[in-house]
Amino acid sequence: MSNDFLSLANVGVQKLRPYQAGKPTDELERELGITDIVKLASNENPLGLSESVKLALQKELTELTRYPDANGFYLKQALATKYSVNNDQITLGNGSNDLLELIARAFVDSSHEVMFAEHAFVVYPLVTQAIGATAVVVKAKDYGHDLSAMVAAITDKTKLIFIANPNNPTGTFLEQAEIKDFLAKVPARVLVVLDEAYFEYADNTRRGNAIAWIKEFPNLIVSRTFSKAYGLAGLRVGYSISHPDIADILNRVRQPFNCNALALKAAETVLQDEQYLAQSVALNNAGMKDLSAFFDANNLQYIPSMGNFITVNVGNPADKKMVDNKTGDQVYQALLQEGVIVRPITGYGLPNHLRISIGTEAENQRFKQALTKVLNLQ
Repeated sequence: MSNDFLSLANVGVQKLRPYQAGKPTDELERELGITDIVKLASNENPLGLSESVKLALQKELTELTRYPDANGFYLKQALATKYSVNNDQITLGNGSNDLLELIARAFVDSSHEVMFAEHAFVVYPLVTQAIGATAVVVKAKDYGHDLSAMVAAITDKTKLIFIANPNNPTGTFLEQAEIKDFLAKVPARVLVVLDEAYFEYADNTRRGNAIAWIKEFPNLIVSRTFSKAYGLAGLRVGYSISHPDIADILNRVRQPFNCNALALKAAETVLQDEQYLAQSVALNNAGMKDLSAFFDANNLQYIPSMGNFITVNVGNPADKKMVDNKTGDQVYQALLQEGVIVRPITGYGLPNHLRISIGTEAENQRFKQALTKVLNLQ
């Protein structure tokens, strides 16, 4: 006789489905026996690890029998210097995903509402459901956030609002004046998380400095990550900057060693490597320009992006001369057969779209060749 363990789980957890990450290359090799695979599914940095980080990690290996610094003092100090904040405003996480969940679990319960936009990062609804809170999903505007509609949707039960800028998976971008105007209208009792995982890729003439607004809006929390532009996705390290009282609460519930020693050392090192960051952004800009031109030339509708990815409509092409229309999932499966992994986003309410991470010039070329074949573009 087997026990019904699912019934023992919290109600919100019972209905959860695990987060679906981008398919790993070795999984595709096992499934289809394909080699020489290109993965453009998880918005990873295609530049490779910073040379300065490689050297720092080699030195750190001798200390791996010891626990890491639970408070991440040196990384916090480096972040505080870079962003002109105090150490006590910083919370470190096992990637920024860890922080998004920490914030929700620390401040929200089943009596509260959590607000986010349609087509927003899937972790927002996942963590909301897990803690039994009510999700308020505000309809998207041009695939992005409708801040006016979000203000109108605030109720007495609203406790937390997630805003991703640039947004994942659509790449849309909110101007700083829009966000600041929004913050001025949000009640002080409502926390606003500005999720800036792709901040470094956004146009540096437009992205501003939301961290500086925390003095004016103490209910604002800014989260960022080292997984994207800084190339440390495999080490999992992110951070949030907030009012010290908020950081204090988050650090009460944070696991004491949620950032391992290699992650701390790598993040501290790469934060100083301005050349690596510049190369990452330049590579991304070139790839974005290349793929956008390819989509334009083939009459494929796409969403202009400020991230390191671009979302394209492959199921309803503008060019009606194409042989047939396919859903995003069908095109995704066909691309797998060509050894190219991208990201289907049906789960984000975009069944005709695929999200394509920007790769190296060679990887982008492989994708273009594969998509040309799959969609019969020639």
